[in-house]
This record gives sequence, C-alpha cells and structure tokens, in this order.
Amino acid sequence: RRAPKPLPARRRTNSGDPRFVPFRPAPPAARAGRGGQPYSVHIVTSLAMSQRKTSPKAELGGLGQREEIGPRVFINTAYRTCTTGFVVTREGVVLIDTPLVPQQAKDWRQQIAEQSKNADVGYIILTDHHRGHALGCQYFMPAQVIGHERVYKEMKGYTDNFRERVRNSFRREPAIQAQLDVIEFIPPHITFTDRACFFMGDTQIECIHVGGHTPATSIVWLEKERICFVGDTIWTDQHPYMAQANSREWLAALNLIQELAPDKIVPGHGQPCTVTDIKRLAGYISKMRNGVTRCLEAGLDKAETKKALIGEMVQQFEVPSTRKSKIESQINSGINRVYRELQRDLQHRAQP
Repeated sequence: RRAPKPLPARRRTNSGDPRFVPFRPAPPAARAGRGGQPYSVHIVTSLAMSQRKTSPKAELGGLGQREEIGPRVFINTAYRTCTTGFVVTREGVVLIDTPLVPQQAKDWRQQIAEQSKNADVGYIILTDHHRGHALGCQYFMPAQVIGHERVYKEMKGYTDNFRERVRNSFRREPAIQAQLDVIEFIPPHITFTDRACFFMGDTQIECIHVGGHTPATSIVWLEKERICFVGDTIWTDQHPYMAQANSREWLAALNLIQELAPDKIVPGHGQPCTVTDIKRLAGYISKMRNGVTRCLEAGLDKAETKKALIGEMVQQFEVPSTRKSKIESQINSGINRVYRELQRDLQHRAQP
C-alpha cells in the first residue's frame, strides 16, 4: 500500500519546555514492517521524563485495582467498558485504551499518577474507535493520541447525535448517565497505516493494524515484555461483536498473534489470556463462516440464513437469560455481516 505523505509536526504552545524533545525513531532494522517495508507514521512528538520507580498494586474504593502483568506494565480489568493498560517508561507513560465512564477514567488517571509518581501520560494508543475504548481520552489530556488512520476517519465523523446515543445507552443507569454531560471527541493526533514502531526510553512499542473486528482495529505489541494488547480482536468469555467485522481478516489477525507468541495477551474485555485461548474464538468465526457458506450454496437469503444459524451459534458461549434477546440480535448482526462478505467473494469469483 502506498503510504501517505508525512504530516508536519504538530505545533505545541509549550515547545520551549525542555522536557519536550524530538521523537527518536527506531533504528532501520526495527522500523521495517512485514516484507521489509518501512513503517508509515504521520506525526510524532515525545515527552521526556525522569525515570520512575514502580510498585506492584494499589486498590481504590470499588473501582478495581491495577495489576502488574510484566515489568512496568499494568492493567485494570474492573472497568465497565474495556480492559485498559499502561506502560511506565523512563520517558513517560503510555496508555492503551481508555475507560468511558468518567468516574472510572478519573480513577485510572489517579492510579497512573500514583504508580508513576505524578508523571503525565505522554501517549494514548487506541486499539479501535469504539466508544468503550476511545471516548475517555479527554481525561488524560494533554496526551498525544495514536491510532490507525481509520480510527481518525471514524472519530472525525462523530456528531452530536452520537453523543446523545452514548448518553442514552446508560438511560437505565442514571448515576452513570449523569456523569456524561460533557463528552469530548479526541481523534488521533498521530496516525499510521500498517505498522508503527517507537521507543520510549528503553521500551519498544509497536502498533500493528490487523482489521478483522473493525476496519480500524489494531494491536499493541511489547516484544521485550512478550505482552500483546489486542483490543477486541480476542473475546474469551462472550460472543464477539461482529457487526463491522471482516471474518477473513479476523482469522488472519488471530494467526498473526499466534506467530508473535506472546506470553500474555490482554483482550479488550476481561482477564489476560494466552495463545491457547485463541482457538475458541477462531473456531467460532470459522463455524459462522462455514454455516453461512452452506446457506449461500443452498440458495438461502440473509433472513433465512440467520434463522438457520442462530440456534447453533448462540450455544457457543454462555448467555445470561437477561441478555438473551440482545445477544441474539448481536449474533444476527454478525451473521448478516459475514453473509455479505462471503456473498461478495462468490460474486467476485463468478466474474469472467
């Protein structure tokens, strides 16, 4: 893919602050992507900071606790909308995804401050554009947000109508809805196309676009620590959300994660897992693809295909009775998406 021209460096009002130093790119060998192609990074600045010591854990009233899963790498699995993490480096803190609920986002910032001895968050990496991962950025400013170029495109399209939909999604939880009076959309300041690799102190952080779950989905790879933040590319205990999915890309993404061979995988929701947990999700996606293929070959339309497959697919993960209707609707959205994907493939192969 032809890389876009680099954008000019973003202006900062405090550019005279000696803590702000030019971004130090990876050496040429590290910058090469798949097939030896260079990474494409559009804008980068770096916040240099003094070295911080770390402590193992701390707990704050009912909001969950940070857990150290690797040297200076922390996560919190208790927040409502995503499993978020951060890395403490000699040059600052890098945050991966953000909690949507304001009380939880503020709690997370406090935990980061305690762990890093009040260091600012230098960067926020978004694994995709969905509200549960991306709409907490406002509580960690003035960090620089990093995301795939499609994350930027999607977030630039957010409107007041979307703000209202986010608020209304908590209409049955007024205590949370009341916190959402101000929702600020902060799209990435720094975008990339395929891969982007950068160093903070002696910590190498690699962003890899994988697609699959959404066209904007990326993973974050900490090679030295053998930890991979995969966002919603991996679901371990619930039906995956597939309404924007490309199932072929998703299976390829799972293969890539297996090839990286991380010791720990941090999914977008829930507890860390390992490569052995990939098999269940890969089997789920493959089962849906195979079922849709059979229905297409039998001449079934989308409605008939959803009716034929919903019973089989809903059994793949445990579903609470209170959420059965919603989960079935989510599965049907996934079947619909895979149907259109495989239908296009058949039409393409049928062309002379």
